[in-house]
Amino acid sequence: MGTSTIAGVVRATCSAIWMRLKASVLPHPTRQQWLDIAQGFLERAQFPNCIGALDGKHIRVKKPPNSGSQYYNYKQFFSVVLLALADTNYRFIIVDIGSYGSTADACIFRASRMGRWLQSNQLDVPQPANLPGSTGPPAPYVVVGDEGFALSSQLMRPFPRRGLDAKRRTFNYRLSRARRFVECAFGIFTHKWRVFLSPIQLAPQNVNVVIKACVVLHNYVRTYEATPDEDAQVESLPSGSDTIQLVRSGLAGLRVRELFADYFLSPIGSFPSHQ
Repeated sequence: MGTSTIAGVVRATCSAIWMRLKASVLPHPTRQQWLDIAQGFLERAQFPNCIGALDGKHIRVKKPPNSGSQYYNYKQFFSVVLLALADTNYRFIIVDIGSYGSTADACIFRASRMGRWLQSNQLDVPQPANLPGSTGPPAPYVVVGDEGFALSSQLMRPFPRRGLDAKRRTFNYRLSRARRFVECAFGIFTHKWRVFLSPIQLAPQNVNVVIKACVVLHNYVRTYEATPDEDAQVESLPSGSDTIQLVRSGLAGLRVRELFADYFLSPIGSFPSHQ
């Protein structure tokens, strides 16, 4: 079979997988589903009012013809980016696929439908609610990310690492526990679908179709076939996410982050560090 014929078969097969599975394993979350996701982060990461862990994964590709440096990332290889929001079952909730490898995750998120929907309250996210046991001001439901994302009232990132006091160290620790779920999701994704362990030898539009198919297959396996023994091995997988450059914080986000940080250091919001 010729190269173009094989490429056509791959594209058609992966497109069919995406169309067949997307509605069942990657649906738009309802408000109740957001609450269920938040309960998972409370129970497994001790981070309340969290509706997902956000990060980007560089998918290696062969350099597309006449693409210049568009696909060349800071890690010095060619890639497209899979930006994903994950839950505590290592499933992807929302994804953005195919941005140039040279683009920072924060820029991808800001320009993505995911980012626009979150900022404009189009995701049916629950209204702010009191943190467990607290009578203080209600806290919004948030996603958590690393230093590469801009802090906002909907997105929490760590405090800068220099000069941390006990309150800020505690917040960063809780946030890192929550963020670990998207890192592990990428680790599972990469090791399950081994096409991602080397550069994909396809045109960018076909690479995106392959990623889409693997995303819904990943969620299918996590939903219907994951076992406790497999989950016990997840923490030992290498992180599949990528460290990215720092960006500035927003004033509204600073206030929300302080609200969470104060809560985590309070008697009602603390928990033993060995858990």
